[in-house]
Amino acid sequence: MLDTLLLGIQIVLALIGAYQLVLTFFGWYRRKPKQQFEPQKSFAILVAAHNEERVVGALIENLKNLDYPKELYDIFVICDNCSDRTADIAKSMGVYAMERRNPKLRGKGHAIEWMLKELWKMPRQYDAVVMFDADNLVSTDYLRHMNNDLCSGSRVIQAYLDTKNPHDSWITAAYAITYWYCNRLWQLPRQNLGLANFLGGTGMCFETNLLKEIGWGATSLVEDLEFTMRCVQRGVIPTFNYDAKVYDEKPITFKASARQRLRWMQGHFDVARRYFFPLFWQGLKEANWAKLDTAVYALNVYTLFIGSILTVTLWIDASLPGGKVFTSFYDYFPMAFTALTVLSYVQFPLALIFEKASWKTYLYLSLFPVFLLSWWPVTFYAFFTQNNKQWSHTQHTRVIRLEEVRSKQVS
Repeated sequence: MLDTLLLGIQIVLALIGAYQLVLTFFGWYRRKPKQQFEPQKSFAILVAAHNEERVVGALIENLKNLDYPKELYDIFVICDNCSDRTADIAKSMGVYAMERRNPKLRGKGHAIEWMLKELWKMPRQYDAVVMFDADNLVSTDYLRHMNNDLCSGSRVIQAYLDTKNPHDSWITAAYAITYWYCNRLWQLPRQNLGLANFLGGTGMCFETNLLKEIGWGATSLVEDLEFTMRCVQRGVIPTFNYDAKVYDEKPITFKASARQRLRWMQGHFDVARRYFFPLFWQGLKEANWAKLDTAVYALNVYTLFIGSILTVTLWIDASLPGGKVFTSFYDYFPMAFTALTVLSYVQFPLALIFEKASWKTYLYLSLFPVFLLSWWPVTFYAFFTQNNKQWSHTQHTRVIRLEEVRSKQVS
């Protein structure tokens, strides 16, 4: 009975993996350029910041120089429980410093919810709200792309997420490889197929009327994923803009990376537990592929958790003397197992080719499997600590400007 159950789970996991693999083929091409519109939408740009005095100035400088009419956007820095000079820097640079003090409700999701309530009280109202993290940098044409998408009917838009420090360490390189893969072989296929894209925590644009209609309500540790689920439940399909680039600073050390990813996985378990079944049943009843696909994405954290435990169990079983007790998927379908495994890893160097990554990045591919395997213990620990709602702040200390990012990309 147990052996049959384990084999059945392996087949289900293989089918989920094969499904995602098939989707990647729809990211091998890009559609024709989108329709261009004259700037007409107004934007409130929100910058979430907690003790970011070292990096927030570079982003404000970047945002003040966007290629978009200055009268059509304002910048608001959410100084969330700050004890440094973040607010003073924002004020000195001529943008709105919105200071929030609430030690009990900490974290980006709560800060955004508070900020939106403050925004709705202001005399000036905006067509859309854009959200960034304080350590980000943004392509100068970002708002033009958001304007085009909003004018074309999109209500929620996710920009292309890149890293601004991909070669600082093997950890930042691993993040960069993951981002390029997700942009090209995860997000773009869904955009091409008309499925829902997934919000990435920054570089997000929301139609104001939608935010007022459904509220923010995303205060988990992964507010981006939670808001994605809320949108898709209501039939609102987030879209992806490949050309609007946002550069995010990634942690340099393994310890900082593990801490950040633990928060992500704790939040992902929480969101999956609350949204998977309602969204899955909705998708079945409505025969709605976008909802089913989003439900499967919500389940990914359990897929990784169960798959890692199962793999380790089978490895141990195969190494013990006396012969194997459990049957593996490989025993019945060796060719399918081998093809699925090889193709799953080939996707990453393929994404580097598609995204024209620097030659330096390829040198880090040898360590990339270590990064992938490190998700297993992180996910395992997250499962047993998923009720932890304590926000963990990632320290940002390096000041990098857009010109430096672009020069490194060329080199």
